[in-house]
Amino acid sequence: MARDLLRHRDGHHARVGFVELFFDLVFVFAITQVSHTLLEHLSWLGALQAAMLLGALWWAWIDTSWITNWLDPDRPLVRLMLFGLMAAGLVLSTSLPEAFGERGLVFASAFVTIQVGRGLFTLWAVRDDAVLRTNFQRIVAWAVVGGAFWIGGGLADGQMRLLIWLVALALEFAGPMTAFWCPGLGRAHTRDWNVEGAHLAERVGLFVIICLGESIIITGATFADLAWTTLTVSAFVSAFLGAIAMWWLYFSAKHDQASNVIAGSDDPGAIARRAYTYAPIPLVAGVVVTAVGDEMVLAHPAGHIDPAVAWVLLGGPALFLAGTAVAIFAVWKHWSRPRLAGLLALGGLTFAVPISTPLALSAASTAVLLAVGAWETCTPRRANPT
Repeated sequence: MARDLLRHRDGHHARVGFVELFFDLVFVFAITQVSHTLLEHLSWLGALQAAMLLGALWWAWIDTSWITNWLDPDRPLVRLMLFGLMAAGLVLSTSLPEAFGERGLVFASAFVTIQVGRGLFTLWAVRDDAVLRTNFQRIVAWAVVGGAFWIGGGLADGQMRLLIWLVALALEFAGPMTAFWCPGLGRAHTRDWNVEGAHLAERVGLFVIICLGESIIITGATFADLAWTTLTVSAFVSAFLGAIAMWWLYFSAKHDQASNVIAGSDDPGAIARRAYTYAPIPLVAGVVVTAVGDEMVLAHPAGHIDPAVAWVLLGGPALFLAGTAVAIFAVWKHWSRPRLAGLLALGGLTFAVPISTPLALSAASTAVLLAVGAWETCTPRRANPT
């Protein structure tokens, strides 16, 4: 029965299942594809395309994480659904480098298969729950409309594909924001989105780990192929410390406290939408951009810093800090002073670009992240951390 596919809520933490971790492996490869695409097309157009691809990956992943918050991944049918999504995700990942080229339709078809297929399965699975059934009718309707734009863009060429996919991606962003409003069905109420906060927090944390892991893989693989000089070793140390700093800042005490806030809220769906659906997007982008910068610094630690390199080296950490600051605000309605100060410090480093090397700028941005982490760690905790 469909009811048997739903998680049984007993007030305890709904653990992340092994099949969910297995599902995430597809996205390790996908994130690597995006970072390599950005590295090979380091321009404003390349950055926009990489951002769009990362956005599509994020919605494919986070929408699935919401689904497994409701459906029990230990049920065989739910597992089969996840395996099907993995297959489509692998096709999606392999098409990423040529998504704006000859494999545009493959990319679009795989993405639409994930979004529409998952929605239809869940609609069937919750058919006996009137509230969830109506909710997923709305979600499927949005996925179908968005899918038409994704397929249309895949059939188009050049700038027309870019424009059509921008509309399609905007629809992905607008769906949860508008509570999936549909003619005749109205809009959903976030109080109906009964989520288990600790599970969703853990899922998003695992995605951040995926991105940080991809950063470490790139750093290690690049360093292994280089001559180990003082400069390359220093660049390796800076990149590794940067990854540690980002882990430290994300998985601070606030990460666990956020789960408790959601659990005690009378509208957990609203907080989860802000804190775990939208807020992580810039910080995930920051990790990916920082990984690209680390690879550039390892290759040319003492080279010239052109504007594109400077934007990557400072923009990656800045995106990450901004994303974490927004996530904190989404839960507690307070801005983190240390993280805002870190953003100001990174902005101040732009004045040092003309006299810096890539290694020096990378080390300085890493020092800023470490300083923010130390500041927060040494600050006494309060009930509503800022």
